[in-house]
Amino acid sequence: MLSPEKQFEIIKRGTVEILLEKELLHKLEKSFKENRPLKIKAGFDPTAPDIHLGHTVLLEKMRQLQELGHVVIFLIGDFTGMIGDPTGKSETRKPLTREDVLKNAETYKEQVFKILDPQKTQIKFNSEWLMNLTAMDIVRLQAKQTVARMLEREDFKQRFTGHSPIGIHEFMYPLLQGYDSVVLNIDVELGGTDQRFNLLMGRELQQEYGQEPQSLIIMPLLEGLDGVKKMSKSLGNYIGISESPKDMYGKLMSISDELMIKYYELLSHISIEELNNLKEGLKSGEVHPKKAKENLAIEIVERYWGKEAAIHAKEEFDHIFKEKGVPDEIPVFELQWDDEEEMWLPKIMKLSGITPSTGEAMRLIKQGAVSVDDQKITDHQKGFKRGNYLIKAGKRKFIKVVAK
Repeated sequence: MLSPEKQFEIIKRGTVEILLEKELLHKLEKSFKENRPLKIKAGFDPTAPDIHLGHTVLLEKMRQLQELGHVVIFLIGDFTGMIGDPTGKSETRKPLTREDVLKNAETYKEQVFKILDPQKTQIKFNSEWLMNLTAMDIVRLQAKQTVARMLEREDFKQRFTGHSPIGIHEFMYPLLQGYDSVVLNIDVELGGTDQRFNLLMGRELQQEYGQEPQSLIIMPLLEGLDGVKKMSKSLGNYIGISESPKDMYGKLMSISDELMIKYYELLSHISIEELNNLKEGLKSGEVHPKKAKENLAIEIVERYWGKEAAIHAKEEFDHIFKEKGVPDEIPVFELQWDDEEEMWLPKIMKLSGITPSTGEAMRLIKQGAVSVDDQKITDHQKGFKRGNYLIKAGKRKFIKVVAK
């Protein structure tokens, strides 16, 4: 086991805040002295079945803690997921059904072991203990906190002052998440900056129940491809860990140089020394940003798809963008052609699935980001006669449309 000081240096990498630093260092020193691993928890509500790189920020930190010899608990909030996490919500969130929760949880379990060591990971479902709470247990738990304390939470405060409804059950979410830490007697909990209130609730409840309060490792929210808003499937700025190697590689190559450093900080497995050398090399000009980005893209694609797939993704990317070629494999769509002499291009694009709507197709055409048979199209009113066409939209999307 590494020294407490070295462990702390590794743990601190990429964090926004550690509460409290001296407290965590003391826990690490005690763990080292007693040869007793710390019990680490991170909770995930199975609200969506697909994990993207934004979700993996916590998972990568958990992996680091596993490698340092500590016990990691991947807590699936199957019970709290049915309440609905109110974090950041301007209105009451619709709860998931039990069936949705269990289905999403199974998908989660399949995906997280691409990062975590299954032999060193404990998977828990908080329904194990929360389902068994009696009405009196709930009342006693509620008595541990006040409404005034709950209204210190920014989203609750905004909804209260804005006269928007707050369901009483929503106050239970942070209480139950905190109670998870009590039941498991957690030493350290991880979470994003949007979970700070809930994580602190765990500390407070542990003290109420006579336990040593957990230390908190608070991680940043990873910006998506736009470099502005946090990575989100609903915003379309995400990189899913189940996406194809070529899509994953292409998206990573599209991020800004500034964002690349943050991705290295939070997602790469290179050491702190290597990361510092990379930063210095980029600053001095000894390392070209594009080369650094290629290395990052290869590393991440290889993590989820293997070395061969990563190399092929790079070769195909270079072929398309350096040599202005086309991918080796292009999806083919058989289009039922209308009776009219010509079909509107945005309609073709929507029907083939290369864009989700005619509006998006028109936007790309106006931007000059669409070509048909290697000819750039800028007229969004353009129609095409019945035939077969190779359509390219944006930098990475290709489809072969075949008339039926």
